[in-house]
Amino acid sequence: MTISDIRNGIETNLETISGLRAYSEIPDNPSFPAAIVVLNTVDYDQAFQRGLTQYNFTVSVVVGRASERAAQERLNLYASNTGDKSIKTAVESDKTLSGSAYDVRVVSMNSIGAVELNATTYIGMDYTVTVYAN
Repeated sequence: MTISDIRNGIETNLETISGLRAYSEIPDNPSFPAAIVVLNTVDYDQAFQRGLTQYNFTVSVVVGRASERAAQERLNLYASNTGDKSIKTAVESDKTLSGSAYDVRVVSMNSIGAVELNATTYIGMDYTVTVYAN
């Protein structure tokens, strides 16, 4: 198991949302709506003899121009606790991330706001995702 395996597992789970493009690495030119997996921190030695490591990710979801009403409504669907557009439901759909983890949890949706990319303002939100693996 590698960090790339975990990122790819999160990407695969996100791709279960119809119309959402998921990226396990930060893309140069993403297509929207997009979910981008970014590693934040790694907490080692959560169990004896390196038996458990906690990986903390941010999944940034960017949907469209900030002025579009439809983009804001799409964010509401992604932020839902359940449903076929729910980020939480999708990320947690395979708790083992294709066998690379013990467990994955979407802990929180942290912010909704403007995202500046290539001189265009989009709207997006960030999710905190915790993965437990060895």
